[in-house]
Amino acid sequence: MSSGVGLDGQGKEMDETLAGKDQEQGRTQGQRGWTRQPRVRQQRTQQPHTRQQRRQQRRDLWAAGAGLVAVGTAVVLGELAASLVSPTVSPVTAVGGAVIDTVPPGVKEWVISVFGTADKVALLAGMVLVIAALAALSGVLEVRRRFAGVILIAVFGAVGLVAVLSRADLTANAIPVPVLVALVGIALLRWLIRKLLEWQPVAGDAPAPETAQSEAADTSQPAASEAPDTSRPASPEAPDTSQPASPEGVQPADATVDDAGPARRRFLLALGGTAAVAAVAGVLASTLRGAAAVVSDVRSKLVLPKPAAPAPPVPAGAEIRLDGLSPLVTPNREFYRIDTALRVPLVDPEEWTLKVTGLVEREIELDFATLLAKPLTERHVTIACVSNEVGGDLIGNARWLGWPVRELLSMAGPKAGADMVLSRSTDGWTAGTPLEALTDSRDALLVVGMNGEPLPLEHGFPVRLIVPGLYGYVSATKWVTELKVTRYADDVAYWTPRGWSERGPIKTSSRIDVPRDGSGVTAGPVVFGGVAWAQHTGIGKVEVRVNGGDWRQAELAPGISKDTWYQWKLALALTPGRYEVQVRATALDGVPQVEESTPVAPNGATGYHTVRVEVKS
Repeated sequence: MSSGVGLDGQGKEMDETLAGKDQEQGRTQGQRGWTRQPRVRQQRTQQPHTRQQRRQQRRDLWAAGAGLVAVGTAVVLGELAASLVSPTVSPVTAVGGAVIDTVPPGVKEWVISVFGTADKVALLAGMVLVIAALAALSGVLEVRRRFAGVILIAVFGAVGLVAVLSRADLTANAIPVPVLVALVGIALLRWLIRKLLEWQPVAGDAPAPETAQSEAADTSQPAASEAPDTSRPASPEAPDTSQPASPEGVQPADATVDDAGPARRRFLLALGGTAAVAAVAGVLASTLRGAAAVVSDVRSKLVLPKPAAPAPPVPAGAEIRLDGLSPLVTPNREFYRIDTALRVPLVDPEEWTLKVTGLVEREIELDFATLLAKPLTERHVTIACVSNEVGGDLIGNARWLGWPVRELLSMAGPKAGADMVLSRSTDGWTAGTPLEALTDSRDALLVVGMNGEPLPLEHGFPVRLIVPGLYGYVSATKWVTELKVTRYADDVAYWTPRGWSERGPIKTSSRIDVPRDGSGVTAGPVVFGGVAWAQHTGIGKVEVRVNGGDWRQAELAPGISKDTWYQWKLALALTPGRYEVQVRATALDGVPQVEESTPVAPNGATGYHTVRVEVKS
């Protein structure tokens, strides 16, 4: 018995000794390697829903950043586009102007009392904060629910479009800019969020390949709550394989979400690259916008002299009151703009000069102050683009203020043999105008004013040419800086080698403004109306026919002058059905409008404008 007890005691002592060695060896192994296991075990003690919440919070933060970058880049690109095509109106300035126009007077007074002369800066700062908040929100919404952020950006773009349309200094070129901002913002947001989800997928989505690989490798590790198997002794040469070390380069599942290798790098590169584009565009937009602001400020302070020869009064009855009919005088904001300038040239009047060169007795250089000191003439003149289709709207009538070109050329003294004046814009564009058209009795002007105000920037500020009776491509040079007296045989204008005629007299034409093509009207008397033009000749009559029948003469309003368009109208008794209505004009010299349909190239379209209407009972 005693010997048995002794053996038992010795066995216990041996067990305790072995256990101590195991513990000592375990400590030694812990010192040698596998140092990542304690951190992994600590992470795995967290509850699953806590880890998921942390992942979602991190993903939302990155999504907010993606929204900021996407919308910010879109807004900056919009400002850059606006500075190129519409210096006076941009989405940001339009929204700011709309805010100023709509806030109650009490709010305005409070803002001024708090911020003083910095009220505009405060407004812009507030707008930036609101835009940033909405941008971040769009990113979070998009990562949580597809297209939710897209909808928010679309609404944001619609607000910008409404604001732009509400501005008094609106130009047609400004309208597409807020649409561009919205489309670019949506595209960038979708792209960045897709990159983010490749790195940090939403629970239930397929993880990124790098994440899936890491998590698959991680599943070979037992849970922290499992007790390690110490029933077998371990030796230094044979580590305990019940807790294998993580494969080299592979992190536990939680760490992988934060660092998924290539997927993470792709997202960060996309985010950083987009932000870099925004920074470059912002610098360019700021530079261009700053220059535009300087010139716009100069223009706004410019006071035009009174004309020595004012425009004749508009004859009574010259303007027909009919909804949908083009106004007799086209407002500046509605006046068409066609030119080759990618960016509206910004010319400081104090630095502007005009040179008369070429085949002249005396070369002349004229500055803006000298031009304003000349006896100026004011006239209504309708101008048109050669690209105007039959029935098109690339035509407008305005009251122009300027100095007759014939007086300037008379001072220079054109030499014998000269038959053309090559006018040059500050951006290098040229037009070839017959010398005769600039020296005869017509009111060809070096224009400084349009409808009672200085020329708008996009319409040639500070000085442009207007020549009655000629299409714009051979006469209406904006931002004009040189008049070279020359010969057609020696010089070629911009559009001539591009398939357009050297000379471009405007062709007699007419248009139906109301009813619109494809519209429906009520049976009974239907009033048709429109405009007709034959600049520097004048309109003698306008006629309308229905379904190829007889021509009926319309009521023709008296024109302002032979250099402007004329309004007309005609009431027709129509019963229910479908009708094809055409219009034609005859000039004062008896030459009728050309019936044959031809394209705009090489010297202007011809044909009768036709509309189709449905008359309902």
